[in-house]
Amino acid sequence: MIPPSARPFPEVEDEIQYDYRHPLYIGDWRKSIAYIDEDFAIDDLDEPHMKRRITILNHHPEIEQLYDWDWVMIIYSYVIGGAMTQIYFAIIHEAAHCLTAPTRCQNRMVGLLANIAIPLPLAMSFRRYHLEHHVFQGVSGIDPDLPLKWEMNLIRGPQYWEYVNWIFTAIINVLIYYFCGGRGILYLFLSLWFGYSIHPAAAHFIQEHYTFDDGQETYSYYGLLNKIFMNVGYHNEHHDFTRIPWSKLPEVRQIASEYYDHLAYHTSWLMVHWNFVTQKQFGPQSRVRRSIQDHRKGRKMLGVLKKSLNEE
Repeated sequence: MIPPSARPFPEVEDEIQYDYRHPLYIGDWRKSIAYIDEDFAIDDLDEPHMKRRITILNHHPEIEQLYDWDWVMIIYSYVIGGAMTQIYFAIIHEAAHCLTAPTRCQNRMVGLLANIAIPLPLAMSFRRYHLEHHVFQGVSGIDPDLPLKWEMNLIRGPQYWEYVNWIFTAIINVLIYYFCGGRGILYLFLSLWFGYSIHPAAAHFIQEHYTFDDGQETYSYYGLLNKIFMNVGYHNEHHDFTRIPWSKLPEVRQIASEYYDHLAYHTSWLMVHWNFVTQKQFGPQSRVRRSIQDHRKGRKMLGVLKKSLNEE
């Protein structure tokens, strides 16, 4: 327990004081327990990650060399995503020619199923126009495979992508409802619900900032599923160093192990789910909140931190 003398005095708002949480920046607040506490745990200082980053960089400046954008993502999207898109489009093409199932209705369903993995509602439109392309190949004004004038102009101008995103999503939902009915929409919502609730990877929403221990508000997950889900479990490292891409977050832990190995962490998302559901101490209020005044008060201690680190 931190002695009261080491705590900053709330009444001294403008005085720059030493942050008693240094160097791990774990507070002395108690986690909020469901059915006992009615509010979040209350912290009277700023969030811990900026100061821990400054402290770690003082001892491990080489971590800054990990600041980068992750070009590997482009390779993944091309090699894996591009290849899968071509495969799904090939299925849509075969379905348009009624080559995947005995009946037209079944071929339409195959086309819709393949369209799930492509973020454009193209299966049914492609079927209608592609057959005309075979009959009127190269005929100007009739062959739908030839770009129209407005299509050629479209690719030259800028796009308002956020508006396009909303309109596109709305159109997708309408088309899915039109061709698949309520079952198609239900499928999408069930997928969304499973993916963000009882799916093992969804536990990272709980793992990240729900308070499993007193004084610590952010937690990492160091399990095998990080390799599949792009190291999303390295949440302390991500908060401490937001400029480092996902592929290099394990290196941060390895370099600064004297910090991260002494913070509480999880090794099983399944156990995160299980403990959150079955243990009465956890609930929606098992988080930490702070006022803007307390946040600013804690930030005023940055000067003392930097000065003390320079003197080491």
